[in-house]
Amino acid sequence: MVPKVTKGKVLPKIKLAVVDDHALFRRGLVSLLAEMGDFIVCGEASNGKESLPLVESENPDIVLMDVNMPVMDGVQALEAIRELRKDQKVIMLTISQSDEDLVRAIAAGANGYLLKNAEPEELRNTILEVMRGNSVLAPEMTEKVFASLRRACIGQRQTILSDREVEVLNFMVKGLTTHQMAEALYISDNTVKTHIRHILEKLEVNNRAQAVDKARELGIL
Repeated sequence: MVPKVTKGKVLPKIKLAVVDDHALFRRGLVSLLAEMGDFIVCGEASNGKESLPLVESENPDIVLMDVNMPVMDGVQALEAIRELRKDQKVIMLTISQSDEDLVRAIAAGANGYLLKNAEPEELRNTILEVMRGNSVLAPEMTEKVFASLRRACIGQRQTILSDREVEVLNFMVKGLTTHQMAEALYISDNTVKTHIRHILEKLEVNNRAQAVDKARELGIL
């Protein structure tokens, strides 16, 4: 292959490794990448386990990795690759729109997550962006990331208060007095006051009304 020439400068092609268990898709992808002119495929593998020696021997700039594969799936392979080469760039190229697969891939350190129905130019741009040091996410998966973050934030907020403190907070919403709360919970007035003090401290507010408002804002109520 002839190296790409830009304004008198010869630019080295980006070395790619393709890892996918479907031979027809893999061969088609290799042909497509060759036609683009910016890339050279330095190796192929049919599962995650086979990708490990490939990465070590061929030293690709970027690995295009399927998620769901036999023997060792793409995310497991990504985790293993990170142990071999901490800075290895990996783009997950998959049909999976599963929240779980997406979150696992991001947590394992994927540099990109692209769906196999992407247009060739989108694939090309994703590879180039990752090569520049950026992370890329398929547009279809963006909302899933935000939804996952929202769920995580809500779960974190709900753990700010103990179960008993949430009970007291709900009584505060109903306007019960300290003594009424104590009777309902079969505890002393002083214990209720302690719970209220802890609630105000944890929510960083000064009174019961502010506590209720802040709890609603945080999604605790």
